[in-house]
Amino acid sequence: MFAVPLAPYPTIRGVVPKRWGWVRVAKRILVLVIEDNRLVREGLAALLKAQPDFTVVAAAEGGNAGLLQVRETKPHVVLVDAALGSHDSHRLVESVRKEVPESKVIVMDLLPAQEDVIEFIKAGANGFIVKDATIEDFVRTIRSVADGADVVPPALTGTLLSHIVDQAVTRSTAAVLESVQMTKREREITSHIAEGLSNKEIAQRLNIATYTVKSHVHNILEKLALHSRLQIAAHAHRTSVPQSPPPSPAR
Repeated sequence: MFAVPLAPYPTIRGVVPKRWGWVRVAKRILVLVIEDNRLVREGLAALLKAQPDFTVVAAAEGGNAGLLQVRETKPHVVLVDAALGSHDSHRLVESVRKEVPESKVIVMDLLPAQEDVIEFIKAGANGFIVKDATIEDFVRTIRSVADGADVVPPALTGTLLSHIVDQAVTRSTAAVLESVQMTKREREITSHIAEGLSNKEIAQRLNIATYTVKSHVHNILEKLALHSRLQIAAHAHRTSVPQSPPPSPAR
């Protein structure tokens, strides 16, 4: 197993000189690729490296080398092959999210089964992409996840949440989650996340700044010991209690 550094990876935000003034430079997204197929690994890394706002910090052949690179480079987004040979990809996702929680994880698969997607969400994955997707889809997914969104295959979104509600939170953790004290604002934001609203849409709904919503989402994740907005939505749906219909008037 080995990892090949592809480029220096400073995170840059600021200004650079230009002939007639100064140009603001956007923050680059640091990307790490973990894929055991050399052709796919090197090809994907080269395509992503060509993006003006991406820096590919390394391309690792397997889970052990990949986790080492995650610790060393602290990437914003980690692309993980769903089938890393003898290495447990689910366990790798868990390790990445536990050791470097600021790194987001996108799982790559040829044809992700609903059960596999659920298991990866439980492990802390933030997004999914099929390997035969276009490079434009890869780029869009990486940018969305880096910006705080969760991305799942469109074909699975119809019934995925209900399965997460049933399976992602075990009985042993449910009591802990239900005992967590959240503020009124955090509960409002949790309910809006469960509706599928983005941070920007929640900010508009509540008439507050988007960065304020991001701060609340971060606090919610910490309080509930969760990793992603999908898991927040699952928790919200699981703990919501339907209102009982009013009693019929006595005759």
